[in-house]
Amino acid sequence: MIRLAIATDEPEVRNCAEQAYARYVPFIGRKPAAMTADFAQQIAQGVVYVASDDQSTFQGFIVFYAEQGHMLLENVAVLPSAAGRGVGKALIGFCENAARQRGINAVHLYTNEMMTENLAIYPRLGYVKVGQRTEDGFKRVYFEKALVP
Repeated sequence: MIRLAIATDEPEVRNCAEQAYARYVPFIGRKPAAMTADFAQQIAQGVVYVASDDQSTFQGFIVFYAEQGHMLLENVAVLPSAAGRGVGKALIGFCENAARQRGINAVHLYTNEMMTENLAIYPRLGYVKVGQRTEDGFKRVYFEKALVP
């Protein structure tokens, strides 16, 4: 199940980000931006959604919002204990469907170049690499996916 996050979800969202991204800190040299986001503010803005299993146990989250003709998928993370069960793919699909429902025909995202698993996963989900640059001291790789209505 995927639903809009509420204020009381913030500790689980933050914990999930910490667990999901901790392994990258040594490679990047600091916490990636996805770990240091203001999740309370994002939840208050209504741009965070959480996934849970059939027991209502938290599995992961996604942050996305409309931006200049596309949906920006800003963050998606799954608890390591839930990895490999299709939770991340379901969350990304949820974002894509939300874009279609709003008449938006593209999803944009970026990931850190050190997150090599992501660099392999996104193309398998139909995303195309469109750029690479350094922003805020992070080496980012940009992807886009055109959505069919």
